[in-house]
Parts: sequence; C-alpha cells; structure tokens
Amino acid sequence: MSIVKIENVRVLDPIQQSDSVLTVYLEQGKLVSATDEVEVTLDGQGKWLMPTMVDLCARLREPGQQQHGTLKSEGKAARENGILHVFTPPDSKPIVQDNGALIHGLVEKAMLDGGIYLQVIGAQTQGLKGQQPANMAALKKGGCTAVSNANAPFANDDVVIRTLEYAAGLGLTVVFYAEEPQIAKDGCVHEGFIASRQGLPMIPALAETVAIAKYLLMIEATGVNAHFSLLSCGASVELIKIAKEKGLPVTADVAMHQLHLTDRLIDGFNALAHVRPPLRSDKDQERLRQGVKDGVIDAICTHHEPLSSSAKMAPFAETEPGFTAFDTYVSLGVQLVKEGLFTPLEWVEKVTLAPAKVANMQERWEQEAGWVLVDPEIQWTLTKESILSQGKNTPLINQTLTGKVLQTFHA
Repeated sequence: MSIVKIENVRVLDPIQQSDSVLTVYLEQGKLVSATDEVEVTLDGQGKWLMPTMVDLCARLREPGQQQHGTLKSEGKAARENGILHVFTPPDSKPIVQDNGALIHGLVEKAMLDGGIYLQVIGAQTQGLKGQQPANMAALKKGGCTAVSNANAPFANDDVVIRTLEYAAGLGLTVVFYAEEPQIAKDGCVHEGFIASRQGLPMIPALAETVAIAKYLLMIEATGVNAHFSLLSCGASVELIKIAKEKGLPVTADVAMHQLHLTDRLIDGFNALAHVRPPLRSDKDQERLRQGVKDGVIDAICTHHEPLSSSAKMAPFAETEPGFTAFDTYVSLGVQLVKEGLFTPLEWVEKVTLAPAKVANMQERWEQEAGWVLVDPEIQWTLTKESILSQGKNTPLINQTLTGKVLQTFHA
C-alpha cells in the first residue's frame, strides 16, 4: 500500500485530546513517521483529519430485507462516509440474532461485502417474542457483547427482570430502545399540535419516559450494564442524569436527526419525516442538545434505516418509519460545530471515542480505526443520485448541506 502525505491538516485526535495543524503520513490507515517514500501528497489546508467513526445504531437490512439495503450497499455507504464500526439491532426479518452460530457469518459477510466491522446486538428473548430468554451464553460465544429486544414488547416485566439477571451474570450489556407499548399503542408521531391538526395517531413522550423509569429500577436491582439508545425526549435526559448521579451503570445515545429536526416536518403528511421514535418538539430538541453537550448523553448515532421508495408511498400512518442517515451524518455534525454546540474535537469525540467506550471496545477500536479526511466548508446538495445508501428516504433530500467526507483511509 502507498504512503499518503497530507500537508497542513487539522488533526482532531480524541484519544490524545489534541487539536493541531500538522503534516501527517498515513500507511494502510495508520499514522507513520515522516518518510521520503510518499506516493500521494494531499493538500490538507482547511481540512479536518479524524478517526473513523463508531455507530451504535444502524439497520443494514440484511438478512431478509434486501429490497431496502444489503450489507454490500450499506457497508459501502458507511465506510465511504467514515463509519467503520456499525452496531445493528437484532430485528432482521427473519430474526437470526438469537442464534450465536449464525452471527459470526453475518460479521464475516459485512467485512467481505461492505468492508465494515459489524457488531451484532444479540436477541434478548427467543425470536424477540418476549416470552423466554434467548441463549445468551451462546450469543456471547458467537461474539455478541450486548443484547436487546429491539422494538419488540416483552410479555411481562418478570421476563425483563430474568433476562437482565441472565445478562448481568454473563457480563453482557442490555440495550433498551425504550417505549411503553400500552402508551404508544398504534401511534406514529409526536403528541403535539401538528399531529392533532392532521388527525395522526400519537406517541406521547410518556411512552419513552415511563419505560426508562421502569427499566432504571430494574437495572438498579440487577446491577446489569445498560445502554439507552435513541433518546427523543427532554425528560428522558433528566432520568438518565439522575441515574448516572446515583452511580447506576447506564449510558445513552441520541440519533443525529433528533438534534436537528422536529415534528414540524410532519406537516402536510410528509412521510419522509416518519421515524420511530418520532421527531419531537423544539423544547425536546433543545434539552437533547444540552444533554449531549453536558455528557449525560454519551454518544451520537446515525439511526440509519434505509427503505425502498415504496415503503414511503402509503398514507403517513401506514408507511414504514426510518431515515437513510449515513450520507448526512458528517454534514449534520459539522453543522453542530458551526452552530457553536461543540468544538470540532468535542464533536469528533461524540462519534468516535465515546461510542467505542459505551460499547466497551475502546482498545479494539484504537487498533482497527483508520482516519477520515473531512472538508468542513464544502457545500453540496443531497440528491437521490448523491446518496450512497440504497435507501433514499430522508426529509433532507434536495437540501444544501455543508461538510463532507473526502476520503476514508483504512487497511
């Protein structure tokens, strides 16, 4: 492999907590000493160089839903947008994440087809049916470090407690996508003025906060390590803050789009704005942003969910929820920096080192991470043609964004 020299680039290194303009040399994605054996020289003036990112929640749609995306298409989209490690929930169709023997094959296929390190979150219950604990010992043997029931409901709270005790005994993290089914019911959007005016079924913030409060009590009782993914409500931030102050072993993340978009986008029955958990209010967004800034929310994920065009063509409530998010992830992060929420290094940490710590894989990430060259000033228009993902489902389509990955350097 050739050695690449990047001159006068702003190196954002969260491991060393350094932010400085340097001339660097890269070989197979690793920083090396200065050398005369340079085959490519790049001008890094005004550019950022950051480690490859870790995404704590993305659905790649394989196996079973290749009409929406494949490990090849979504792996390429992730990698070329600077994301090398991807965690995926255990709700593929069919569900294979309750079988430790099948998980290794998925991980291998993700690397062969898409060039990414796939981290499969195992199923918390058999078939995600919420009735019986999955064979977590076999899942751990198959490489899982975490389990979850994804968005599937539990039969009762006793099942939840038993699975938490089982996971705690094995040292597995339990990932919650918190939503109380009896409150959420058949809702699809945030409970607010716009939903009421349009007559759309609603998911109150209480559906999330009641679930979080209940699970926190169970976490305290069982001592299991837990991660709350995809927070959407301001009140959820307060609950996680209290839990951390009590010393409970909990972490949290938020989807990048929740820091930028609100329920105003659903006006006019815009199905491209249909996502779950739903886009919330301006006040929720403000509190989520502050939660990330303060470190109550540990990391920012993509919540990438590619969908075919037909999945968004029914009446709003009948469309499938989800945004394609790999292609806009860096641009929206750069926007947070330009708006003053983060310094460049603070933002980089939220999408690299912080999620690696949440996943208990800091050492592995440091060994496997490459580097990403970002132009924080380039303006570009998001079109269906420019989206690398197979899914083109985003409310940001045809918008002009600032900031883009120019190149990912990795072995």
